[in-house]
Amino acid sequence: KYISLLCLSLSKTREYRVSEMTDYFKSIRPFNDNEVARALSQIKDNPLIRAMMTYAFPDETPEERERRLLACQKVSDFQEDIMYQVVTKAIEKSISEFTCDGFDGLDPRKAYVFVSNHRDIVLDTSLLNVALYDNHLSMTASAMGDNLLRKKYLKILAMLNRNIIIYRSLPPREALEHSKLVSEYIYHCITEEHRNVWIAQREGRTKNGDDRTQQGVLKMLTLNAPEDTSPLQYLKTLNLVPMSISYEFDPTDLLKLPALIAQHNGVEYVKSKKEDFENIIQGLLGQKGRVHISVGQPLYDQIDAIEATHQHLNKQLQALAECLDRAIHQQYKLFPANYIAYDLLNDTSIYKEYYNEKDFRRFERRMNNRSNSEDLSQKKFLEMYANPVKNKFDGNQ
Repeated sequence: KYISLLCLSLSKTREYRVSEMTDYFKSIRPFNDNEVARALSQIKDNPLIRAMMTYAFPDETPEERERRLLACQKVSDFQEDIMYQVVTKAIEKSISEFTCDGFDGLDPRKAYVFVSNHRDIVLDTSLLNVALYDNHLSMTASAMGDNLLRKKYLKILAMLNRNIIIYRSLPPREALEHSKLVSEYIYHCITEEHRNVWIAQREGRTKNGDDRTQQGVLKMLTLNAPEDTSPLQYLKTLNLVPMSISYEFDPTDLLKLPALIAQHNGVEYVKSKKEDFENIIQGLLGQKGRVHISVGQPLYDQIDAIEATHQHLNKQLQALAECLDRAIHQQYKLFPANYIAYDLLNDTSIYKEYYNEKDFRRFERRMNNRSNSEDLSQKKFLEMYANPVKNKFDGNQ
């Protein structure tokens, strides 16, 4: 009897602590299960949500689609019963072949932080979740900038899809406190919820195809390290896994060119109000050819070797960023378009064995439809596709 009472007391204490923690993280965390029903009722009549449901379930009536949506009682219900179906429909309609590797080497009893290159605002993490689900692993909590969530319905949708909200453009002191909170929440996901986490290797998408890890991202992850644990040993507890996502054709390549040209000319690029939304829609619906996701193994040994070699934290984080870059570059799957772009950009034919005349003409048509040979846009377009080849073969060997 006393043991039963003690167990009940401990259970209630744990429930209280979990509730207390979720309130602590309220400003950045996804919805709790008990918040899902209210959230769905708020967005069920939104035109975007209705269009999304029609896209995923075209054979159902509007009433049936609404019942399906409102039947979700938990965040996992929404991820599995709605978003999984939306993304698999996108795969069916806009991807000729979706492949992945490395997932069979992960332990389903552990949770991992996937540090990934970043190409598409929504689809990178959505495709990862499909791969995780199909391999019987937990779907991710994924970091997303608040700049993408200005509309209330978009924020609700993100929180239903287990996004961690990253606030941009905060004053320095607030930015540091926010980073500490995000760091603590990621640790909470891994150790308490046993929930996988996805985080981009840098702030924002890589528009030019040159994937590089920012030390600031790694620094943020260490901010929750206790005083008696070194930052790198703390990173080992997060089970860092390098991830690469490779698109044969970037459906948003045309949309990325103005920012790349402005950057080249040293001109400030100002987004239009609808630009992020247009990127999300084009990323979801645009034709992508083949897509591949590759995940590596946790970087335990590499972290130990880096800590043994470098004494100062900045040097350690720099070495870890370079380690992640090597892994991400080597895991990146190259397609004929990448080899063609490299040969055209450098006026060579060294990779001609990796493509045929049909591949070349197809890429040439895409390039001519998106850029002008007489201006900078064609060079920037070619770099976007050629840089993964350069990174895989010309460096980091």
